[in-house]
Amino acid sequence: MGKIVIEESWKEKLADEFEKPYFKELSEFVRKEYVNETVYPAPKYVFRAFDLCPFDKVKVVILGQDPYHGVGQANGLSFAVDEKTKNPPSLQNIFKEIESDLGEPLRNRSGDLSRWAVQGVLLLNATLTVRAHMAGSHQGKGWEQFTDAVIRVLSEQREHLVFILWGNYARQKGAHIDRSKHLVIESAHPSPFSAANGFFGSKPFSKANEYLIEHEERPIDWL
Repeated sequence: MGKIVIEESWKEKLADEFEKPYFKELSEFVRKEYVNETVYPAPKYVFRAFDLCPFDKVKVVILGQDPYHGVGQANGLSFAVDEKTKNPPSLQNIFKEIESDLGEPLRNRSGDLSRWAVQGVLLLNATLTVRAHMAGSHQGKGWEQFTDAVIRVLSEQREHLVFILWGNYARQKGAHIDRSKHLVIESAHPSPFSAANGFFGSKPFSKANEYLIEHEERPIDWL
């Protein structure tokens, strides 16, 4: 990755992480992967979630696992895909739940989701890179430790955030969030394999907005 190019407020908050041995090893691993393999997302998008949503602007965190590993999909935001790409099944289910939860049709069906990020939704994957067509190929290399630090610093230094944790992986990763000062919304994952087991009908979007309004924050326009 070479020099860390990440939005300034995050660079400051995570400064200690960038100096740790694991992150230096991770950087070297990822740099070599980009040289020798096809890796997603494009290098400029690795820290896109942070670039679009500075530390003090975060209101909601939606936690994903890995970037999509198909051509033209991953764009640096969890659950999101490039503008021109067909929306994957999990995202289609997220859109269905938004319409059902808010009782209105979506105005914008683009899978890019940067429209949420700029409103304060941190769309954070646990692992920020992946080798093409090899799901999970960059797990266990250090990204998880880095994104744990992201969650920790948000939990400790901010108040009244909403953390949306879909599926067991996200729940485990969010286990240490301070629930005395943040709202944690948990349900099944929106994947077609599990959406009917508690994702549909969980109303995370209205719950998030009610909490934000209660704490005098502008709600997210999910539509």
